[in-house]
Amino acid sequence: MNKFSTVAALGLAFACCIGAGKEPAAQTPASGAYRVLLDTSKGPVVVDVDRRLAPHGAQRFYQLVKAKYFDGARFYRVVPGFVVQWGAAANPAVTKKWDTNIPDDPPKASNTRGMISFAATSEPNSRSTHLFINLGDNARLDGMGFAPIGRVASGMQNVDHIYSGYGEQPDQDKIAAQGNVYLKKDFPRLDYIKTARIVSESR
Repeated sequence: MNKFSTVAALGLAFACCIGAGKEPAAQTPASGAYRVLLDTSKGPVVVDVDRRLAPHGAQRFYQLVKAKYFDGARFYRVVPGFVVQWGAAANPAVTKKWDTNIPDDPPKASNTRGMISFAATSEPNSRSTHLFINLGDNARLDGMGFAPIGRVASGMQNVDHIYSGYGEQPDQDKIAAQGNVYLKKDFPRLDYIKTARIVSESR
């Protein structure tokens, strides 16, 4: 069974890569709130992250953005009315480097439309690099432990237009192993993040 199970598999709804290895060196700690600009192939998406909502998740997202991890990353799972998901780096070697888990955060906000959460398996402390934007009211995910780290502050209309024609077809094991080489060849219409940058912070 593919370890990236779909939502129909209950607790295995949003699987991330789980692996061993040394976590990359921490970047400057995220304190308070910060804003990220995702320059996507469908237009800009501005994300506001509040570290109080999910400190561990907010810190990991901060590290990934600072490391330019998401540059070129494809939105590989798009289910209309449900979620847009991404989190594998363009280069599989980079994905492997960051394939380490972070501790869970208890949900302090609900997975309503526009909220962003880390994807994970049903196992404790299994979040890594994969995230999703809620396209609808997915409050049922709250009880499954999906803790929002922030929300889309602007550009949700661009998120709504991210290509959904492939649904959940991309094989996530192949994404981890081959990165964009696989996705560009077999799923050329996938939208993607051109760059992700922190544009402001508050202490």
